[in-house]
Amino acid sequence: YLSFVDMCLSSVTAPKLIADFFVERKTISFDGCIAQLFVAHFFGCTEIFLLTVMAYDRYIAICKPLHYTTIMTGCVCGSLVMTSWVGGFVHSMVQTVLTIQLPFCGPNEIDNYFCVIRNDVHPLLKLACTDTYLVGIMILANTGLISLTSFLVLVVSYVMILVSLRTRSSEGHRKAISTCASHIAVVIIFFGPCIFMYLRPSTTFSVDKMVTVFYTIVIPLLNPLIYTLRNKEVKNSMRKLGSRKVTLGVKGK
Repeated sequence: YLSFVDMCLSSVTAPKLIADFFVERKTISFDGCIAQLFVAHFFGCTEIFLLTVMAYDRYIAICKPLHYTTIMTGCVCGSLVMTSWVGGFVHSMVQTVLTIQLPFCGPNEIDNYFCVIRNDVHPLLKLACTDTYLVGIMILANTGLISLTSFLVLVVSYVMILVSLRTRSSEGHRKAISTCASHIAVVIIFFGPCIFMYLRPSTTFSVDKMVTVFYTIVIPLLNPLIYTLRNKEVKNSMRKLGSRKVTLGVKGK
């Protein structure tokens, strides 16, 4: 499900961005902009919830290994995944409804690569012909609180894991780190830009465009690679490929 969400998240903006490379005037319809807003928030928030659920899964696997199969049953896993999807949908609906009920009358230019940009829809709100201060606060709180709360849950989960490892052997430490390494890497590269975009004042910085591209396109492409490198068969294949190159180099000499 995480890989599927990553694929969908990068597909929200990448095709339109690529198409805009071939035209001089970059435009998007209002309906297309709202659709991009809804889908991006839907998959982005779902990924946040999935990463949080995965942290809980790792906590159970490391801290309560003997009870793992009885706690993380198929029904429980399915419920957690469904909750992630429903949570993402509700969040996206709130963002979209708060935006579409505003009157827009111009100017109609947004200084970014996408219609969906950092600090959520604040630059889009600037195009509205009414006072959007209260709506902006609600939109920012909606996304910011979800990001911050999920991040705190993740931190607490890993703190509890680290505490439980104090009584484990070095082999137990190695297995725990191997279990959590990929997830920790994904959490860091995902929540870093997310917190940078949503948990600060709505001031525009020069790096915002780069952060937006990294957050919406690069990160979803990195996640499958990170989890693939954890696979033992992939590691063995890479080692064999590396040793083969070294051997060929020696024979050449």
